[in-house]
Amino acid sequence: MAGTGGSPEKAILYAFLANTGIAIAKLAAAIYTSSGSMLAEAIHSMADSGNQILLYIGLKGAERPADANHPMGYGKLSYFWSFIVALMLFSVGGVFSIYEGWHKLSSATPLNDLWVGMLVLAGAIILESFSLAGAVREANLMRGEQSFRYWLKHTRNAEIVVVLGEDVAAIIGLILALGFLTLTSITGDPVYDALGSICIGVVLIIVAIFIAVRVQSLLVGKSAEPELQASIIKAIESDPNIHRLLNTITLQFGPKVMLAAKIEMTPGISIEDAVTHINLLEISIKAQNPTVGWCFIEPDCVD
Repeated sequence: MAGTGGSPEKAILYAFLANTGIAIAKLAAAIYTSSGSMLAEAIHSMADSGNQILLYIGLKGAERPADANHPMGYGKLSYFWSFIVALMLFSVGGVFSIYEGWHKLSSATPLNDLWVGMLVLAGAIILESFSLAGAVREANLMRGEQSFRYWLKHTRNAEIVVVLGEDVAAIIGLILALGFLTLTSITGDPVYDALGSICIGVVLIIVAIFIAVRVQSLLVGKSAEPELQASIIKAIESDPNIHRLLNTITLQFGPKVMLAAKIEMTPGISIEDAVTHINLLEISIKAQNPTVGWCFIEPDCVD
């Protein structure tokens, strides 16, 4: 059973505060040490900070009420901005990091006081771990009794998936940067630093593709989570005034779900009674499942 708590907004805030502080420290260290890995990480963190702003814009935009031009509301804005974040992570983060590493390979320059960069990276790993812990805590509140893997596969909350993906990519990137910078310090060969930048870029591209694929299905139009679908079907089939359920369709619109169902009423029921029972059923479904924003139930005898 999915949980009802958890706040994507909090997860975004944790990530923004961590990434902004880390980005400033990394950039200063990159300029001082001339490290390509450090510069790649600084650009990555700056991009992540900007991404959190985009996610917040999408989250708040999705809360706008429906109007004549958008009768289903603006819920999918969160998916749009999440997809833009994936593109940013791919281009500004991944492609730039690979370019920077390739550039350093062709023109390797001596690095200065690598201990400064290593110290910054170690501190960044600690801060980023706090951000990831905050995002996981919010995800745990959302998933309830579901396993984390199952929830991650089926959740329709794009923002929390993006934040988790970014945090995981950030920690992997930091560990890689620290490892390659350590090799550079031990061997005195700046080629390792350049290779670190390339590896960081590859990690960011992989995570960006994962996020883009997850969000793409939501943008196209995805059904509600399996548990919600099962709850809706149970509510309809347990109604004594309904002979059988012919079909249901659900569509996720950001935080809200649209439900369309076709049912066969009990034989002999009058039109007036059928309308009354359907209205009561719609009220009951919305009361049991607050995420159902629109409910359209049609009486019929064939699907």
